[in-house]
Amino acid sequence: MHKLIKKITANNGGVFTGNGTNTYLIGSDDITLIDPGPNDAEHIEKILSLGGDKIKRILVTHTHKDHSPAALPISKKLNIPMFGRLVDRDSEWEDETFVPDIVLNHGDTISTNEYSLETIHTPGHASNHLCFYMKDIKCLLTGDHIMDGSTVVIAPPDGNMTEYIDSLKLLENYDIDYFAPGHGNFMEEPSKTIQSIIRHRLSRESKVIRCIEDKNNSNIDELLLSVYDDVPEMLHPIAKMSLLAHLIKLEEEGRLNKNQGNYSLSS
Repeated sequence: MHKLIKKITANNGGVFTGNGTNTYLIGSDDITLIDPGPNDAEHIEKILSLGGDKIKRILVTHTHKDHSPAALPISKKLNIPMFGRLVDRDSEWEDETFVPDIVLNHGDTISTNEYSLETIHTPGHASNHLCFYMKDIKCLLTGDHIMDGSTVVIAPPDGNMTEYIDSLKLLENYDIDYFAPGHGNFMEEPSKTIQSIIRHRLSRESKVIRCIEDKNNSNIDELLLSVYDDVPEMLHPIAKMSLLAHLIKLEEEGRLNKNQGNYSLSS
């Protein structure tokens, strides 16, 4: 898409990862490696063959096991720092080998003679999720905040639906021409994409409300069958995570009550 951005896709395709995790090399002479991916020898070798000792730092959008495990071995091999954040809440998806040398906060910028990368904290998919904005070329590296071809899983307790929607709205403040996502292809029409994702999430939320109206005092497994009746049953274990995130959001907003695992509308 742009001469400053090289994409390498790891060979770790699956239900959660699509064709595989995208790793990005940013720059030509002073390279920033973003999301080195799984600790897979073939993938690491490909990264090093393309970037070599021109790679000066490693940035991680979040610490799920398909995005950050290759960071530590590459950091040790090249003697370069790792940048990112640790999660704020419990998560079963964490790569515990990743501990950042430098913690990135919202608004932090990494600049070279070729480009700059602005950190945008976008919790939702994970509490430590970051996007990176290349203002000069109006590109946003989205990690798993926005993915091509699939809906992002929000898995509580670290995943949070309220934070996710708020983080999507935050991105509307940036002048973006295209997304470089953590999975799939480069994505154009970013504003339309953001609006579409928000609409989809709020539409699903409305369906949750309707299904509870139809059958008061439903538990999560009963709701799953009706709220996600348009999703293949093999994907229901994944959908159940996002359903829980919706239920938590609605409960926190005072729109639902939970009693002994059953949900009803607030009066």
